[in-house]
Amino acid sequence: MMTQEVVEKYADVFEIDANLCRLVQRIELLNFVNPQNIEAEKRRFFAHKYSENPKFHYPKRKFDAYKLHRLFYSQRLERIEDDEIRKLYQDVIYFYSGMIQCIENIGKGTNFYFNSLRSYGTPKERNVENAKFILHFEDEEEGSDMIPAFTAEEAKEYFQAFAEQYDFDLNVKLSTKLAAEAMVSNSTQTLLLKKNVLFSENQLKTLANHEIGVHLVTTYNGLDQPLKIFSNGLPKNVETQEGLAVFAEYMSGALTLKRLKELAYRVIAVDSLLKGYDFKDTFDLLHNQYKLNRDSAFTITLRVHRGGGFTKDYLYLTGLKKVYDYFHAGKDLGVLLTGKTTLSYAETIKKLQKLGLSKTSTYFTSAFVENNNQNKTLDFILQNLK
Repeated sequence: MMTQEVVEKYADVFEIDANLCRLVQRIELLNFVNPQNIEAEKRRFFAHKYSENPKFHYPKRKFDAYKLHRLFYSQRLERIEDDEIRKLYQDVIYFYSGMIQCIENIGKGTNFYFNSLRSYGTPKERNVENAKFILHFEDEEEGSDMIPAFTAEEAKEYFQAFAEQYDFDLNVKLSTKLAAEAMVSNSTQTLLLKKNVLFSENQLKTLANHEIGVHLVTTYNGLDQPLKIFSNGLPKNVETQEGLAVFAEYMSGALTLKRLKELAYRVIAVDSLLKGYDFKDTFDLLHNQYKLNRDSAFTITLRVHRGGGFTKDYLYLTGLKKVYDYFHAGKDLGVLLTGKTTLSYAETIKKLQKLGLSKTSTYFTSAFVENNNQNKTLDFILQNLK
């Protein structure tokens, strides 16, 4: 329980934290970067035999970017006496300023791509080699649990039942405007499901552990923290959050080699951006050279080309490796579940907890406790990634 003494001692931190919270809530990038006409453009792309790039339309920006930049940089960080905490909030301002520039340039080709590079980076050579290493493994034999058989409405019921183990509300909405089968909206605490798809039993288990077991767990843990920065997200938190989410798939026994290969294909696709590939070139690489079926190739290509070149997707695999190594080094995953955290700030989080500015996780990912992974091939791969 946070004491009045802590509130008074760190009054400047709480004031700046609250100010930034009001600003950050307006710029959740995924609310703007998902095209509104995915299905129509997919049909057109297929009808033209993959020869014409899709023309995607995006939601309109609902804020004045210049004014928002100015408000971020008007925060008087010099009032924060602790150097480490002041540096953290400085990093926050730089990071979210970059997010504003990303949103400003959605749909503007290389302008968006270069801002995406600044916010998320791009795969290094070893990351591409890791992806190719995974793709060399022979596909596993698929069981009946891999057959798409459940509608979005049935998936909704499955997720609601899964979430009962956690004491938080689960809001589920169906959407036709998602690049992925499911995603969590942090700002509205909502699980969004793609409406017109069928889900396999394995996919339901995977998404439940990924989206609810990590993304919603960290959403609600973040909301429970004294400082709102944990809810809005520490700088560059995507790699850690997605790493935790895929690690939850692994620990639950839901992660398959096919799913791991999907993450590897994303690395290959993001790397193609650096090589100057356009949408149809990346699709050709995945569909004709790597022999992915056209629906999977289109989805992965869409994910990395949306906005004008979105490099975020390579971080799932790098994040998984970092979290895997962190866990096997005997370190506490609970620190990383306290909100939308970043592994590189783990020691800062521990310091905030000692100062009374943070609390331990209210909710803890069930897969991390149960540890049901029995796939020796995946163990071998993860141990040997660079």
